[in-house]
Amino acid sequence: MGRGKLRIHLGAAPGVGKTYAMLSEAHRRVERGTDCVVAFVEHHDRPRTEVLLHGLEQVPRRELEHRGTVLPEMDLDAVLARRPQVALVDELAHTNVPGSRNAKRWQDVEELLAAGIDVLSTVNIQHLESLGDVVESITGVRQRETVPDEVVRRADQIELVDMAPEALRRRVAHGNVYRPDEVDAALSNYFRLGNLTALRELALLWVADRVDAHLQRYRSEHEVSAIWGSRERIVVGLTGGPEGRTLIRRAARLAEKGAGGEVLAAHVARGDGLTAASPKELAEQRTLVEDLGGTFHHVVGDDVPAALLAFARGANATQIVLGSSRRKAWQYVFGPGVGATVARDSGPDLDVHIVTHEEIAKGRGLPVARGARLGRARTAAGWAVGLAGPALLAVLLSAVDPGFANDMLLFLALTVTAALVGGLWPALASAVAGSLLLNYFYTPPLHTWTVSDPRNIVAIVVFVAVGAAVASVVDLAARRTHQAARLRAESEILSYLAGNVLRGETGLEDLLERVRETFGMESAALLERADDVEPWTCAGRAGRGRPVERPEDADVDVPVGDHMALALTGRVLPAEDRRVLAAFAAQAAVVLDRRRLREEADRARSLAEGNRIRTALLAAVSHDLRTPLAGIKAAVSSLRSEDVDWSPEDTAELLASIEEGADRLDHLVGNLLDMSRLRTGTVTPLIREIDVDEVVPMALVGVPEGSVALDVPETLPMVAADPGLLERAMANVVENAVKYSPPGVPVLVAASALADRVEVRVADRGPGVPDEAKDRIFEPFQRHGDAPRGAGVGLGLAVARGFAEAMGGTLEAEDTPGGGLTMTLTLRAAAECPEPVPAAEPERQFS
Repeated sequence: MGRGKLRIHLGAAPGVGKTYAMLSEAHRRVERGTDCVVAFVEHHDRPRTEVLLHGLEQVPRRELEHRGTVLPEMDLDAVLARRPQVALVDELAHTNVPGSRNAKRWQDVEELLAAGIDVLSTVNIQHLESLGDVVESITGVRQRETVPDEVVRRADQIELVDMAPEALRRRVAHGNVYRPDEVDAALSNYFRLGNLTALRELALLWVADRVDAHLQRYRSEHEVSAIWGSRERIVVGLTGGPEGRTLIRRAARLAEKGAGGEVLAAHVARGDGLTAASPKELAEQRTLVEDLGGTFHHVVGDDVPAALLAFARGANATQIVLGSSRRKAWQYVFGPGVGATVARDSGPDLDVHIVTHEEIAKGRGLPVARGARLGRARTAAGWAVGLAGPALLAVLLSAVDPGFANDMLLFLALTVTAALVGGLWPALASAVAGSLLLNYFYTPPLHTWTVSDPRNIVAIVVFVAVGAAVASVVDLAARRTHQAARLRAESEILSYLAGNVLRGETGLEDLLERVRETFGMESAALLERADDVEPWTCAGRAGRGRPVERPEDADVDVPVGDHMALALTGRVLPAEDRRVLAAFAAQAAVVLDRRRLREEADRARSLAEGNRIRTALLAAVSHDLRTPLAGIKAAVSSLRSEDVDWSPEDTAELLASIEEGADRLDHLVGNLLDMSRLRTGTVTPLIREIDVDEVVPMALVGVPEGSVALDVPETLPMVAADPGLLERAMANVVENAVKYSPPGVPVLVAASALADRVEVRVADRGPGVPDEAKDRIFEPFQRHGDAPRGAGVGLGLAVARGFAEAMGGTLEAEDTPGGGLTMTLTLRAAAECPEPVPAAEPERQFS
């Protein structure tokens, strides 16, 4: 039995027609004879959607009771027992009622797929987990129900259900999405034109990225090298010179003209020494391209134009941006340059832009050297001079008779020329050919291969020796130039690598991806094991090649110490590349060690924080708790004393002192216990719908009468909060405000609704708190200014903020206009409240 297939209908917002499209697809499949059932579909009282449910078999829902309310849920066991070919499951991100087998509906879908049942489902773009912050910044609404991106990415099919924002607003206005009494609130809040446009763009870009990933995988699997211009990808060729920033900005402007444009900056470090790359300049250019939304790539290639074109075609780029050459005019004698060569070899499917800049023709800063050794063209020219040159010189000399000595010097000059142009072997060939021609035409006896005069024999031997010596010197110089240039290219890569690693800018996976990309491999993995008998485990991996479980299975493996190895697949690297690869492997081990040290540091920081809390707790117990205990002890001892006859007034005063000390003890111990629960993560709020005007008055029981003015309207929407935690947080905030408010000036407690939130503001007219201390006052055991020791242990505000955040709210401090401090407690409005309209299909959140 195989795994079922998942098809998801993805929308940008509620009401675009996801459920309608899913039901229409189900009817099409039923007409083709497919066994389809409705496992769970919510029509939300939309008539057209409800009509489509007719004619489809529906699995009865399971009803679960939660806090006195009976709620329907999908009956997963019934669907599995029915075993249809296709099951329709609406709202993939839905949170199941407590008591269900799984917490989330997408987990139910996973069980159906594992059982071999195909599933049709729906989800809105705002429910993707990775987009929560983005959606909140656009709409002001935090999504409580989310689904992991990977669940949606694994879907076999994703159908984008799209609708223009104007059309969706018309649907809402006509009452096709929400009830008539909710329309105005919806159009003025969540369904604003700007919100819908931004969400639509998010959905389109997310689907486009997924399609692009599938395309790249297909091209890789089928080894497609031709460029498919499905979207604008612009490769910027960087030399490391100052003109790079101009090229990056120009490429970014080109990318902005096309939807989904992408910028890839590439620097080719090569072995022929044609570039003078500045590591500092490259680092700045990398930062610039990443700030503009592009990516930076560092590759190695001896032939820069070929390497750049190969990278562009491998990335399926459509355009290449290069700068006009910085070479001076005389330097063009060595070749047409990178820009002209790339433009010539790019072909019809890759556009090349040559961009002007301020550094044109100002020189590269380093002398120009040729390619690997002397280059093919120069070597061919050397062979032409070495073989054809002596024959042509012999023909010319046959017309005159300058003498044997002059003839030998001319042939020697020709041999030196061949050595300078083509190196060792063309020069040796020229020396041999020249000596034979000298012997045949100019050494007595003429036109024979014999030499009668010993002096001529010595001259010919010296002639060959001089030619060979000059040729060897030229060849050695070329070899040293090549080696120096390659070492410089390697040093550029290592400098760039080490700089990023030392600055902590590169993670392990990013570094492995850089290794894979630099050496043109399919995959790169860092393997490790505890000892020689333990199996290898993968500490990090990059690329799409076959997984490697042991270093022996890789095409290239570089050991790092005794129990770690860098393994690469794709091809066998030459020995000269392994030196750089070994440096990469060592840096990968450093990055892994740094990551683990950071984790250890985080754990140590947590322990240190715990120790700090314990130390402060002991200090609080040693003084702040002792003070009320001492007062209680003194009052009780006085009352029990038989030496003094206390009057009724004195007795009442002592009893009041005992009660006040006991209240202080209760408050301090309560705060200490609350902070302990917050630090250990054991605070579990029981979120439910409550009225703020019912909880806030209960929090004011302990404050002096007349010290607080209350302004909490009864018309406020209900909030999602834990009543006990909310009351405790409000009590701490109000107590703090009353403590610092001037005598006779009441603290104002006011509440109001704002979008999907309810704000409770506690404003006092005290001395206030400077901006730099506003965050510090929420830290445990912190008291601002010259607060006396008896004022508490400094936990009230810390506990209040902790409780607020546990309920999904916030507590912030700001200045009161006219002087003082205002504490703003922000709570989420309940989902069922009529205003604002929720950001998605009706949701339920359970604790």
